[in-house]
Amino acid sequence: MPETAEEIQAILEKTTIADLYKAAQQLDGVAVKTKLIESPYFSSLCDNTVYFKPENLQTTGSFKLRGAYNKISQLTAAERKKGVITASAGNHAQGVAFSAQKLGVKAVICMPATTPILKVEATKAYGAEVVLHGDTFDDAYAKSLELQKEKGYVYIHPFNDVKVILGQGTTAKEIIDDLKDVDAILVPIGGGGFASGVALTAKLVYPNVKVIGVEPAGAACMEAAFKSDKIVTLPYVDTVADGCAVKTAGSLTYAFCKKYLDEIITVSEVEIMDALLSLIEKHKLIAEGAGALSLAALPKLRMKGKKVVAIISGGNIDISTISALIHKALVARGRIFCFSVPLPDKPGQLLKVSQILAEENANVIKLDHNPDLVKDLFKKVILTVTCETHGNDHIEKITRALTKNGFSIERVY
Repeated sequence: MPETAEEIQAILEKTTIADLYKAAQQLDGVAVKTKLIESPYFSSLCDNTVYFKPENLQTTGSFKLRGAYNKISQLTAAERKKGVITASAGNHAQGVAFSAQKLGVKAVICMPATTPILKVEATKAYGAEVVLHGDTFDDAYAKSLELQKEKGYVYIHPFNDVKVILGQGTTAKEIIDDLKDVDAILVPIGGGGFASGVALTAKLVYPNVKVIGVEPAGAACMEAAFKSDKIVTLPYVDTVADGCAVKTAGSLTYAFCKKYLDEIITVSEVEIMDALLSLIEKHKLIAEGAGALSLAALPKLRMKGKKVVAIISGGNIDISTISALIHKALVARGRIFCFSVPLPDKPGQLLKVSQILAEENANVIKLDHNPDLVKDLFKKVILTVTCETHGNDHIEKITRALTKNGFSIERVY
């Protein structure tokens, strides 16, 4: 890994299109060449012609296989004998584990203890030794450096390595091969390896294409670096896009992004969850939070009538997580409405509320009528109702109807 500004500058200057084609050759027959999918729905959101690059359908469930395999496949025999080590929030872990297994190399993976169990078990299934440590990527990274020094493993950095960057860049080469007049490519940013590879490749192969990085607002380390004109460490990260929950951009990836990336868009948690839900509803495709970042940025594009490719970077998400994200997205859209209302403790009150909801075409999915919640001189109880609705306008209509009939409600969510 590069340490000094001079080393980084030397890598920038000597990395050529020949290196990219070598990476593509290394990955031939290993990585799936995922085909573009046109999306009329997402096109309508931004007045562009939108295509997906579905790397959620890649082997191991994400683009990370590309960089890991390109790096490990070019190790010397002596380096392979030492074994490899890395740190990862999940997808790079699986990429390294798969690649090491395929090439007959021992792999040790350090992961945050908060990593979804699906990713941990998938990594172990590829034969890697998994070490869980800390709450964030940075914690796991520190542990991996300790083990590397102790055991002498070869380090496979998840993003701050030129061979990893070039491997990720093969994604852009495939996009341009399939859509030669593409105007813009949207790529998620975590530590910056994917964005670096995609931007580098796009500019080398087809300089006219615009490359836009997308970060979650709760973990926008590259945007912070751009604004400060130097690498900074965020005090904390908080995002549903766990694959992009990185506090500090890489020194090399920052340099590549600074040189080749055209723009960075940040998206909110609600926008990420809404994009994820739309992808499921409209295309029957599953993505993880980080995988939906590019889709979330589409309505924020400042271009119209262009051909745009949004990369779905990964789809490794466990059922409990996706269930929670879908529920939050439905709440944000006004498709689920939960409210509480105090009622006199006498017969007929529940029926009256139910009748109003039926008249307003709200589908009740849960009721909690608990007389123990409130005990006062007026002998009231609290009724909590959860119902399916058609949007925030519908919720406002229901609220007005209940208020008109003398009920004082409080929205729970």
